[in-house]
Amino acid sequence: MRVSLFARWPEPGRAKTRLIPAIGAEGAADLHRRLTERTVATVLAAGLPCEVRSTGAAPAAFSAWLGPRVSVVDQGDGALGDRLARAAETLPVLLLGADVPDLAPEHLHAAVAALADAPAVIGPAADGGYWLLGLAIEAPQAFVGVDWGTDEVLAQTLARLPAGVPQLATLADLDRPEDLARWTL
Repeated sequence: MRVSLFARWPEPGRAKTRLIPAIGAEGAADLHRRLTERTVATVLAAGLPCEVRSTGAAPAAFSAWLGPRVSVVDQGDGALGDRLARAAETLPVLLLGADVPDLAPEHLHAAVAALADAPAVIGPAADGGYWLLGLAIEAPQAFVGVDWGTDEVLAQTLARLPAGVPQLATLADLDRPEDLARWTL
């Protein structure tokens, strides 16, 4: 099982841009840096191999930042669906973002367990998206025609997967200024 974590280089003005009005460009970049480091630590604490799908800087910069226990692969070009589909070419995989402060090793263990008995597993996000998508089967259709960044992502993705895909606990992600009040980071 491989965890493929999607992360952007924490450059002010380019990371967590929807949070800039509330905490500034430096604050948003610093928050993204801390969230990414926390997510990597959670994946490693769960005993899972962590692959970071990077963007915004060379893979070597990510390796220097996140250390030798993390493999780094450039996300490549294209829309989010294209980049996710590339990460899902090697199975099984858990696709994960770096913006879920409540993520714990138990959540990842639950995903691995569910994927042992199902072709896919999904972790719903409170905003209508998902915080994790696990695949044990090829499912390129899961990434096509999805209205990314909307409250329809979960429903649209589930409609593209086999019926009865197990759902994990609903977690909240940290994307918008109003999300900041939920956590002390």
